[in-house]
Amino acid sequence: MRIGVVGAGRIGAHHAAVLAALDGVECVVVADADHARAAALAARIGARAAPSPEAVFDGRVDAVVIAATTAAHPGLIARAARAGLPAFCEKPVALDVPGTLRALRETDAAGTLLQLGFQRRFDAGFRAARAALRAGRLGRVHTIRAVTSDPAPPPAAFLAQSGGLFRDCLVHDFDAVRWLTGREVTEVYARGAAGGASAALFEEAGDVETAAALLTLDDGTLVTATATRCNGAGYDVRTELSGELDQWVVGLDARTPATSAEPSGPPPPARPWSGFLERFADAYRAELAAFLLAARGEAPNPCPGREGLHALLVAEACETSRRENRPVRVTPPA
Repeated sequence: MRIGVVGAGRIGAHHAAVLAALDGVECVVVADADHARAAALAARIGARAAPSPEAVFDGRVDAVVIAATTAAHPGLIARAARAGLPAFCEKPVALDVPGTLRALRETDAAGTLLQLGFQRRFDAGFRAARAALRAGRLGRVHTIRAVTSDPAPPPAAFLAQSGGLFRDCLVHDFDAVRWLTGREVTEVYARGAAGGASAALFEEAGDVETAAALLTLDDGTLVTATATRCNGAGYDVRTELSGELDQWVVGLDARTPATSAEPSGPPPPARPWSGFLERFADAYRAELAAFLLAARGEAPNPCPGREGLHALLVAEACETSRRENRPVRVTPPA
């Protein structure tokens, strides 16, 4: 297959390199609003650089991977749909619900495939926990605890267009909880804070550096989801599923950035996880391999674009809850 990659930033460069090494990929065509950046990436991985993002849709690729800035996602999804191209898009589809619905309508009308980049669905630990839960090994699950911690704040320019901690970061946890349990979030109560040396950075962006949300699922299960941009120990993603029969933890391994306070506890990791590209490297490869299968019609879409709408609705409810200091019901998508 010939795969176009739109966006040559951090995640786009990673996806392009992974695709170039996958079996079944004849060539990778890279495009970016900054052509020099696209050309440099193409030279580095043995790909071809398109003169512009628009040129990717000229009929010379079989599918497209969208990893451009978030604001460009809806337009690029629509371009792919109108060109009849299967598309993989990094989350989110759009920063708001109306934009998301418009993009989904484009793909529905064209009948094209849109796979969304929720890579945790392809992580070995998350998949094992889901299988255990669905097989009844945990019994009735009464509590879920989700943690996502970045080691340092992103650049100010990214914060300004990210959509905020709930939409950009915790949205992964919201999707993972839905995918793990098969349940929907019905109500949220969320708080956020910004302090320390980076407080001004987040306040200027109208965002928070640390957040906590209490989610209620449609079967009464309680979920706590926390996130921070300032976890100096390292990159930490864990999900604990507590049931009447057993308790499983995703993300608990020799590189989890945590120090046990117990005298008999394990030592701190010698090399904690540094970031999401390292922690989820295998998951990113697996989701792109799955996209190629789906694009060729050899497998179903493993993460349809509409899944992003469900997670976004939870994130938006959390943002409303944080700003208005009240519980907020989550309205299911039409």
